[in-house]
Amino acid sequence: MILNISGIPVRITRKDVKNMRLYVTPPDGKVTVSAPYAMRDETIQSFILSKIEWIRLQVEKCEKQEREANPQYVDGETFFVWGKPYIIKTEFGGRYSINIEGNNANFTVRKTSTAAQKEKFAREWYRELLKNEIAQRLPLWEKKTGLKTESWQIKYMTSRWGSCKIKKRNICFNLQLAKKTPECLDYVILHELIHFKEKGHNERFYNLMQKYMPKWKNIKKTLNCREAGIP
Repeated sequence: MILNISGIPVRITRKDVKNMRLYVTPPDGKVTVSAPYAMRDETIQSFILSKIEWIRLQVEKCEKQEREANPQYVDGETFFVWGKPYIIKTEFGGRYSINIEGNNANFTVRKTSTAAQKEKFAREWYRELLKNEIAQRLPLWEKKTGLKTESWQIKYMTSRWGSCKIKKRNICFNLQLAKKTPECLDYVILHELIHFKEKGHNERFYNLMQKYMPKWKNIKKTLNCREAGIP
């Protein structure tokens, strides 16, 4: 059964349970309520109405995450650069370019460009931005910690912000770090460097994190916000 509550479709499933449970599931923000077999429809409806503002908020979050995970690079979309949101403004031209000006991210694209082509260019733009920042920040953290890397690279990843190969002393950075604040990049650099000394996430590992970055827990929370569409 589906109820339409304040313009939001809610699927009701009857189960052998004692209490109602409310779910808003990503990525499409579907709303589901599981309720006991004997519970009256009016009781279920009243329960949903009591939670309607929370439901709207969760649905909006899911919609935002879906848009950010599948950008079309059209006017009005949000484009994050170093933790700051910019509004995309597009114009047509012969060559791709991105220019940050004020609160806008001005995209120059071909008139026939597809979303996939725009995405490819945006990723390369982010790659160059991140590469330059890593080249400046990584040596500073190597000097501070005394831990050195032999090589590093940038890859587009959906589940990790960074990874390392301890034997090869190689670090891989997530391309999407260019969307986060510079201090988030510092956190990932330090995190991966410390793995060269402590393989696991043990007490010694976290003591070193605390030593070199006392506010690392707060930065980690910022990093794991879902603005870039990554868990």
